Amino acid sequence: MRFRKRKRCFPSCSSLHRVDEDEIYWRRRKEDKELEWSHNSTHLISQLAQCFTNAMVGSRSWIGGLFNRANTRRSSEKFIDYPLTPVEEERLQRLQEQLQVPYDETCPDHQEALRELWRCSFPNVSLTGLISDQWKDMGWQGPNPSTDFRGCGFISLENLLYFAKAYPASFHRLMHKKDGNRAKYEYPFAVAGINISFMLIQMLDLCSAKPRCIPGMNFVKLLGENEEAFNILYCIAFEMMDAQWLAMNASYMNFNEVLQATRIQLERELSLEDINTIQDLPAYNLL
Repeated sequence: MRFRKRKRCFPSCSSLHRVDEDEIYWRRRKEDKELEWSHNSTHLISQLAQCFTNAMVGSRSWIGGLFNRANTRRSSEKFIDYPLTPVEEERLQRLQEQLQVPYDETCPDHQEALRELWRCSFPNVSLTGLISDQWKDMGWQGPNPSTDFRGCGFISLENLLYFAKAYPASFHRLMHKKDGNRAKYEYPFAVAGINISFMLIQMLDLCSAKPRCIPGMNFVKLLGENEEAFNILYCIAFEMMDAQWLAMNASYMNFNEVLQATRIQLERELSLEDINTIQDLPAYNLL
């Protein structure tokens, strides 16, 4: 049962596992429904409008839409293998192992990480419990953030916590939507963060033994230079997404469009030839 739970948390890696006939049947039914959903924009709008009444959107809904579109962007070019340095190989493997860790609401370490995120986010406000309506103030779907982590696992909490600790000014500026002319219905900060984690995993092709795309290949070099490259890239991507949001005068229903534009811009920067460190990325200056 633990094996199946992990597979649901990481849909991008599901093709790596063997499943029985019952699972194949239900997976095919699920894929048929997702395909129908992705081609029916009216249904999509009505579903999000329903979420609107609760003032939050489920992370899995957003992630599912992004994943369907990401699949259409796969390159048909033949993959050419490339060597990794021992440091690059070790750090890539360590990162990939992190991606496989689901959030466990019964794990003391995971509980403490969630409490630490609250302390970093609202240092002057006491948290009443790990299940509390207070979490909605940070942009979670409901009173229990653990339900949102099912979309991407523990790595998404680690990303948010790193952002809060390493770049607290940027973190609070984005969380409280301090810059620019804001829409009446803004994106929920925490759920947006989970989507950014998932977007980066897909964009960098981190569930392959080695990334097979140019941005992913170049990222591995950055990872060899700085072990925190993925966390820092996450922070950069969050800043880029918010900047795109403002530039596009976006509102709640435009989030996936904004995230896709952010991905395209980030792919371009990671494809530049003169990027040798994470600090060389043009968007690093946003932090």
